Amino acid sequence: MRISSLWLQHPAYSVTARIFLLLAVPLLARFFLGWSNGFGYVSDLAIGSLLLLLLHNRPLWLTVPVLLVWSLFTLSTAELVGAVGRMPEVSDLQYLTDPQFVGHSTQGGGLTYPLLAIGLAVGLLANLLIRRQPNAVRLPLYTFALPLGFAALHASGQYVEPSEAVQWKQFNLPHKLLAEAFNSGQLRLEAWLDDDAPDSKPDIAGLSQLDLAGTKLFAGKGQAKNVLIVTLEGIPGAYIAADRQALNSSYQQDLMPRLSQWAERGMNTPDYVLHSHQTIRGLYAMLCGDYSKLDSGTPKGLELLNSTTRNLQCLPAQLRDQGFRTTFLQGAGLRFMAKDKIMPHMGFEQTLGRSWFKNKPYLEFPWGMDDKAYFEGALKQVSELRQSKKPWMLTLLTVGTHQPYSAPQDYLDRYPNAKQAAIRYLDDAVADFLAGLEKQGVLKDTLVIVTSDESHGIDDVRLASAWGFNLVLAPEQSRLPKLKSGVYGHVDLTASVLDYFDFQVPPNLSGRSLFRDYSTGREIMSYTNGLLRQHDGKGTFTECDFQQICRRYASAGFIADQAKYLGRERGKQARLISARAALLDQSLSNGEIGQQYQFANNERISLKAVAKDDWADNLIGAQYLELPQGTHTKVTLTIRAVRLARQGARLLLKTKEFDRDVAGLIPELPYLKPGQTLKVSFGFDNLETRKAFSFHLLGEGRGAIEITDFSVITQPLLPPDLLDLEKTEESAQLEPEDNEAPSTDQVEL
Repeated sequence: MRISSLWLQHPAYSVTARIFLLLAVPLLARFFLGWSNGFGYVSDLAIGSLLLLLLHNRPLWLTVPVLLVWSLFTLSTAELVGAVGRMPEVSDLQYLTDPQFVGHSTQGGGLTYPLLAIGLAVGLLANLLIRRQPNAVRLPLYTFALPLGFAALHASGQYVEPSEAVQWKQFNLPHKLLAEAFNSGQLRLEAWLDDDAPDSKPDIAGLSQLDLAGTKLFAGKGQAKNVLIVTLEGIPGAYIAADRQALNSSYQQDLMPRLSQWAERGMNTPDYVLHSHQTIRGLYAMLCGDYSKLDSGTPKGLELLNSTTRNLQCLPAQLRDQGFRTTFLQGAGLRFMAKDKIMPHMGFEQTLGRSWFKNKPYLEFPWGMDDKAYFEGALKQVSELRQSKKPWMLTLLTVGTHQPYSAPQDYLDRYPNAKQAAIRYLDDAVADFLAGLEKQGVLKDTLVIVTSDESHGIDDVRLASAWGFNLVLAPEQSRLPKLKSGVYGHVDLTASVLDYFDFQVPPNLSGRSLFRDYSTGREIMSYTNGLLRQHDGKGTFTECDFQQICRRYASAGFIADQAKYLGRERGKQARLISARAALLDQSLSNGEIGQQYQFANNERISLKAVAKDDWADNLIGAQYLELPQGTHTKVTLTIRAVRLARQGARLLLKTKEFDRDVAGLIPELPYLKPGQTLKVSFGFDNLETRKAFSFHLLGEGRGAIEITDFSVITQPLLPPDLLDLEKTEESAQLEPEDNEAPSTDQVEL
């Protein structure tokens, strides 16, 4: 015991314990998590050594909180990257003490990296045992040259030879937050010093205009009478062999060989840009001829619900007006992201989801139908549409290649991970579907477009998160090129289909036609993996990162395996890129702060005995909203009991921001009994902007409920006296139905 006590007081123990927690654990974690990158290691050394020096011989009351925050930063970064593929933001810091924040995926199912948690816990315990040395020598100032040298090496290296690796491979979280704060302050200073010259105003005409000035690939209208758009969940263009070869991609894995064979028979567009992540954003850009949000704000699909004119210019509405029968069919439930409301508003006469399928799935998957069963059902839907004399438009959306990925056991046995197994399962399913279309004769009279809603990305493949694909199979295939030259993207799909049929294209749509050749380049933008990217159509590609630093490259097109680095861009020119993106984002809202959404559809919803998944079991579609700073959000909710069992239903309403639970904003919902109607009204202030904000309503019980109202209204904050008056009206109460025996249950919150 005496020896142990002496060792704990020895300076070597103090240094060893600090080095273990501040340097050894993060460096080893970076290696074993597969985040190896020179910049990342230097970042860990810079911050770790700085803390090591700053905390030298400090009292426990100071060191313990700092080391605890350091450990939470390290663990939460790993957990969040593993769950949703991004680093924590400043807005996440308030949730670092929430156990769910470091839980597995979005459901709090345990730690994804328990060994990292154990290592940090051991390091914290070892540091708690450190005894302060009363006569210890103070460290000279020149020792701080070590961490400052690492920081300077990191900054200069990024300036001379910038890395294209994802953020978490280049920075640890404290370094990232410091870099953001420094660059934000520098940009504000530059903006204050710069004069607002007239020529600095952003011009988005080249991005937002409709361009049909190219030469048509064939004269007149296309021979097809129908349109089929097949949207594959999350598939990047790198999986198509013809596209890889055309762009000389270094990526060589052939994960979709059968779809690649079909691509040899059609027209491929290798340089095809996806403008954002999230399915609803991809669908909006594809079907409405407009850029999806180039940030994490409220999806334009939701904003479209407040428009009664712009929605009529979307592709389904345009084709419906031309006499087409329009149908949307997806393998998942429709309530997620409010597609049950958005798709009909775009012009789909039929909007069908998981409940439409009568065929038995081949495996259970929380999001919906597995891909093989889905395409078998879709083939049946095509057969039904062909029996009608009317032309038709059918848009399909798969779900099996969405995390956590869906594949039968024999595929899982043949491939190293579930993701690759799911991709190969989709490859077989979509290839069989296309073969079925050919057997039915569909390819002779239908324009078929195979694409993806977004890209789930590929590690270490440049621009993979923005690399999409577009495969066209058309009756006049012999008159179409095998490879379509030029840069195109989802923003072009609506104009392309209307142009194919020689229909008039609404002038305020954006984009070019895939069925025309252009002699000049074009401007195009994208926002994926936290990077805002722009190509000017004249050989210059610009990429702006989270530090608001823009880097310029010489690149003939947008998607390229390599590009020549030209240098950094800051100040006024860099701010113009963000300003152009912001203007494109306001194409529907016009920058107005006020928002009003109604997510109820009066559908009778059968409840599950147990709600296991906050996303798949969500009963409403209010996801990924942006609630601006300085506003008040009011929510009203009405739920009616329908054929509930005697024990009633348990209801739970959650709020999340960036997929993480936000506590304290909403009241607890009372138990819903048979014959009752629950009415809820509550609100909360948004003192800071809330981004990627979601409502999750879960229900457990036997029977069904009907949601007759779920409205979300966000308005500028009222004066204090009026705001207090409004808050007194917020409540939750249970009322009996008119046709039931009176209930005495009533709860005021």
